[in-house]
Amino acid sequence: MTEADVLEQSAEYARIERAIAYLVENQRRQPSLDDVARAIGLSPSHAQRLFQRWAGVSPKRFLQFLNARDAFRLLSENRPVLATAYDLGLSGGSRLHDLMIAVEAVSPGEVQRAGEGLELRWGIHPTPYGDALFAASPRGLCHLAFIGEDHDEALADVRARWPAASLKRDQDATAQLAGAVFATDGDRPPLPLHLRGTNFQLKVWHALLSVPPGRLTTYAEIAQAIGAPTANRAVGAAVGRNPIAYVVPCHRVIRGTGAIGDYHWGACRKHAILARELLV
Repeated sequence: MTEADVLEQSAEYARIERAIAYLVENQRRQPSLDDVARAIGLSPSHAQRLFQRWAGVSPKRFLQFLNARDAFRLLSENRPVLATAYDLGLSGGSRLHDLMIAVEAVSPGEVQRAGEGLELRWGIHPTPYGDALFAASPRGLCHLAFIGEDHDEALADVRARWPAASLKRDQDATAQLAGAVFATDGDRPPLPLHLRGTNFQLKVWHALLSVPPGRLTTYAEIAQAIGAPTANRAVGAAVGRNPIAYVVPCHRVIRGTGAIGDYHWGACRKHAILARELLV
């Protein structure tokens, strides 16, 4: 790369940094692409292309992420839907509803309820890879976490993800789930899942479900699969937040260098699961 190339990239990054700062500072005004372009001294089409190339999303999409982040926080604090919309500079509750569905894959009401009215049944059972905590809603398996001797941390994670749901220990119900999850592939029945996360996280988790046993993938390949080729780091964060171990196979994701990498439930366990899958 020549010195001129480096200087050009540096100038482009400076513009994108100004554009992001402008969007953050003026979020409540809901600035348009034209506003952003004027702020960084480019035409709208040039600003769109440059922002997309450096940030991986358009300025409009970036603004949606800012709005959804703040809306999620306000709604989780029981802020009324209409008041939240106005605080964000949106014209009304319907705009907020459309925003949350587009970015978070949940409605404002679902964010506020946070599992209210749901009863999650949970239990702890032995698996080929150590004891695991299973939790399920009426819609399907919603949590699977490998644990050590102390299950408090895993149960606290379930409560944090479903703060308004009621939890009931039910070893019989979850024993059936454990048997279904770790049945041999030929005997495994259809397993309904109840995944709750942001729209981006859901895309990553659904992409993981398409990776077959005995195959490995990388964060970069998952990013490509979901149409966000520059979002390797965000993909890694979403993989790390996977709530259903083994079934949503985040253990099949390795680094681009070929290194096995970290695993939320322990690198040794990841090696063991992969070894068993690759040998079968």
